[in-house]
Amino acid sequence: MVIHSDCAHFRGDVPCKPHKEHGVHCDGCAFYDKTVGRILIIKLAATGDVIRTTPLLSALQEKYPGREIWWLTQSVDVLPQRVHKRLSLTLEHVLTIQATSFDVAINLDKDPHACAIMASVSAQARYGYTWQDGRPHPVDERAVPKFLTGLFDDVNQQNTLSYPEEIFAICDLPYAKQEYVIDDPGAPPCPLPAGKGPLVGLNTGCGDRWVAREWPRASWESLVHTLTERGCRVVLLGGPAEHDRNLEIAASTGAYYPGTFSIKKFFGLVNACDAVVTTVTMALHAAIGLRKHVVLMNNIFNPHEFELYGRGVLLQPDKPCTCYFKHACTNPAYQCMDHLSVERVANAVTDHL
Repeated sequence: MVIHSDCAHFRGDVPCKPHKEHGVHCDGCAFYDKTVGRILIIKLAATGDVIRTTPLLSALQEKYPGREIWWLTQSVDVLPQRVHKRLSLTLEHVLTIQATSFDVAINLDKDPHACAIMASVSAQARYGYTWQDGRPHPVDERAVPKFLTGLFDDVNQQNTLSYPEEIFAICDLPYAKQEYVIDDPGAPPCPLPAGKGPLVGLNTGCGDRWVAREWPRASWESLVHTLTERGCRVVLLGGPAEHDRNLEIAASTGAYYPGTFSIKKFFGLVNACDAVVTTVTMALHAAIGLRKHVVLMNNIFNPHEFELYGRGVLLQPDKPCTCYFKHACTNPAYQCMDHLSVERVANAVTDHL
């Protein structure tokens, strides 16, 4: 019996998808997708960073045709179907990777466990970061610039490259503004606000790690009223961390808040929006990947790192941020996000729409 173990559909432990759906065998199979090697990507977290690493896929498939792409991550749900093996960070998957040879291995995380996994991988070519002398270490000179921006804030502030430009340089790939890759999320998971005006999603939170970037709740409430007066429909976006805040904003403004959803369903809601207003969050990268108009509010991060692909506006407070890359604001004189006006944000939305 013919067995095509080099087929992208072949599993070995269970029947392949074409066999289950069409009853085919390897001999003469119309779905045979021959592979000639493998590429491993290690990008574990955060979810937004995983999404904004997906532009690599197009360039890798062009430079290394016929290779399977394996991706080890803690955010499996956001990986697109063009990734052949979407592997969660489990002992079973790490053991599988360590027993497999790769043409190319890429690790873009400097976390110790990601670097340790990279050091244990068998690969002909390696890019990014590895484990050396008990510390994370660049694989080669291409990874040094971004390694240094993660060590020294002043070096980070001098950087003028976007995140995609940085990772393409690390991987020795030509950058041509390759887009994020997100699968079609399908229909929104809930009814949408009635009316004919453009739908604007307001992602009101910022997570727990970088609370210095939080915009005041009163500003969000004022933005709801301003956009509504200008003929927009508004939907509040967020996850469990933003749930209470969104309930309060909805109660005080009448804004539509449908609750929280799984990641794929959340993407479906974002995809229904004409524009999204957000700080630096997973929702930002979902909106970029779904090719929405983005109004990005940024204070503590280098503004050069964000690639909006000509579909967005980056706004910074009128007063300078003195808490660069800090968890919480430490300025006793003022909090810079209090000095990003509702009018500026509203204009960045409606001038486009």
